[in-house]
Amino acid sequence: MAQLPLPLAYAADEGAASFVHAAANADAVAWLAQPPAARTLLVGPPTSGKTHLGRLFAERHRAMLVDDAEAVDQERLFHIWNAAAAAAPVLFTAREVPRRWVTLPDLASRLAATPTLVIGPPDEALLSALIIKHFADRGVRLAPEVAAYTALRIERSFAAAARVVAVLDAVALARMRQVTVPLVREVLEGQGDLLGDPAEPRLSP
Repeated sequence: MAQLPLPLAYAADEGAASFVHAAANADAVAWLAQPPAARTLLVGPPTSGKTHLGRLFAERHRAMLVDDAEAVDQERLFHIWNAAAAAAPVLFTAREVPRRWVTLPDLASRLAATPTLVIGPPDEALLSALIIKHFADRGVRLAPEVAAYTALRIERSFAAAARVVAVLDAVALARMRQVTVPLVREVLEGQGDLLGDPAEPRLSP
């Protein structure tokens, strides 16, 4: 099967009811449910749900969310960190821990002292739930057994779950078929880059 162009991005459902709770994010969920600290850092790979969780936190606690902190000017991050307070909390999100991307010494020292929550790698149950959610965001109801079959056969990463859903949805639309186990099997056999190594969990694509 030839590589397929991916469809346009869909708007994800970021309501509280659609957030997928799992062992990988349990510590972060529990911490953010408590009265907020003035400053918190949430670290996780792309598509791991950190933005979704961050927005829920910001709405619940009237907090400021600084998403994808790596992309923000570090002098600005420094001033935001200094301005935070218990009455005006700030949640920073990032793909990696600060020591891997912060170059400003004053910011580095402050973020090193900031409570840091890490979203861990997904297990098969979480991958299955995420596949169902990604399809639901696209208006497609996926049978749990199809999601479970897919989760067992792709790389154990958040990015792989999003990637395989995009490809499966494109194939199903092009052929005007439902996403079933036979379709998943056919697509995965022709899309080797989606399979990865299920025995090797990874935090980033």
